[in-house]
Amino acid sequence: MFLLPPRPITDACALKAVTMIAENLPLAVEDGSNAKAREAMAYAQFLAGMAFNNASLGYVHAMAHQLGGFYNLPHGVCNAVLLPHVQVFNSKVAAARLRDCAAAMGVNVTGKNDAEGAEACINAIRELAKKVDIPAGLRDLNVKEEDFAVLATNALKDACGFTNPIQATHEEIVAIYRAAM
Repeated sequence: MFLLPPRPITDACALKAVTMIAENLPLAVEDGSNAKAREAMAYAQFLAGMAFNNASLGYVHAMAHQLGGFYNLPHGVCNAVLLPHVQVFNSKVAAARLRDCAAAMGVNVTGKNDAEGAEACINAIRELAKKVDIPAGLRDLNVKEEDFAVLATNALKDACGFTNPIQATHEEIVAIYRAAM
């Protein structure tokens, strides 16, 4: 979603996926037999895949890869826990894009500037994660702060991070992990 410069087709796929996920993930989690919600989630996953195939990923995935490999944790859960924290970092350069994501999630961003829209998006991400029982933080996954230095070193070598909209220092990656505790 944060490919710079933006690309209309990639953004259209990403934003539609965001809308479908926001609308259907809680329904699919609440009732696993809800075929309509599950089908919508499958389609959203397809659209998201089309978007990230063109835009690549970013620090959420680069950092989640390290957690999954180091602690044998599910990649999707790691992504979900890290997402709001990385987006706080990304909002320095991508606030307008996050405002668009907030709108795609059904948040009324009328009258909000880009920074306020980005904050609304991050809050909506947190609310969605809570609704679907994503762990509140890395502490709940038994991640240890003493491992942050090596995790950050490896995250900065991960190819997914190269396409993040803003590059981070080692200390900034450590700070993101710490914020996600």
